[in-house]
Amino acid sequence: MRDVAVIGVGMTPWGELWEKSLRTIFVEPALLALQDAGVDKVDSLIVGSMSSGLFVGQEHLASLLADYLGHGPIPAARVESACASGALALKMGFIEVASGLSDIVLVGGVEKMTDVNGNEATYALGTAADQEYECFHGITFPGLYSLIARAHMERYGTTREQLAMVAVKNHANGAKNPLAQYPFPVTVDAVLKSVLVADPLRVLDCSPITDGAAAVVLAPVETAKKLKKPVVKITGLGHATDTIALSGRKDIAWLEAVHLAGKQAYKMAGRKPQDIHLAEVHDCFTIAEICITEALGFADKGQGGPAVDRGLTALGGKIPVNPSGGLKSKGHPVGATGVAQVVEVVKQLRGEAGERQVKGARVGLAQNMGGSGGSCLVHIFESE
Repeated sequence: MRDVAVIGVGMTPWGELWEKSLRTIFVEPALLALQDAGVDKVDSLIVGSMSSGLFVGQEHLASLLADYLGHGPIPAARVESACASGALALKMGFIEVASGLSDIVLVGGVEKMTDVNGNEATYALGTAADQEYECFHGITFPGLYSLIARAHMERYGTTREQLAMVAVKNHANGAKNPLAQYPFPVTVDAVLKSVLVADPLRVLDCSPITDGAAAVVLAPVETAKKLKKPVVKITGLGHATDTIALSGRKDIAWLEAVHLAGKQAYKMAGRKPQDIHLAEVHDCFTIAEICITEALGFADKGQGGPAVDRGLTALGGKIPVNPSGGLKSKGHPVGATGVAQVVEVVKQLRGEAGERQVKGARVGLAQNMGGSGGSCLVHIFESE
């Protein structure tokens, strides 16, 4: 296989983008990524999107977006793995370049979620859970993650305050990110007093409903060098699944798909958790980040809460987690999240992250998962 590099990244501000259509939301960061890469055409396009049919009534995104971008006719595909759709698109793009099928691949993720009401958005997101065994009985994703949180708290002594500290940390980082949907700090007290959603989770423990997109351009490392671009290689990749329903798992406080995907990525890259300088992880809820840091080996099992409490995952800590602000502050347009994580990691490894820059960052990790951990992808990136 050929070595693969990310040669261009693009992202625009996320939020409630009432005045923009899904196609416009996608094309703007795609053009930025192409400009950043210094290329004016691509060999193929891979797009991640979870529920465009339910959110805006539009399927067949591959043809639509290639055309609206002005790059058709080219081979294009839309992929879906719930909230991990963006990272799955990256994997498919990696395979295209590594195998030699394509030399320049545009990978994007997009979701427009605010054109429907709250009930409709809840239904669309619920399609990532087990419809017969979970949703039919009335549970939603805040409910599923509240079960995970309660199990973790009972088993390991994780505190309600430690959950809040995840939100505090990520909002502090997001306040330094001009593209974030909610770029403002919050306090532990504010989180604890916010509206209860599903005990013990409150509204400030939950990622928001978001419109947004992100894009990256992939190419062989040799092409990156010819274009005189900073070389950020994809050195590790892992992909795993678990039961979609929590009731089918041996331990609902442990994310096995994350652990397995991370293990694969570390092996491929020849790295260990202690080699990672920063990580962007899927903090759809505050408990998710705690469980993910354990599954990826950044904290021992049951110690994800104390790790954030002691500042180990903060900027300047042992392993900065979600310097972008994460899903919690940056936003979570589900199909785009995995690609936006890559945008942040690449900026960090290039030394272009501004106030939130992790000093000396050369190895970064992005972890993106679907549903309550039913699917997961992990990518490792290294700068030369």
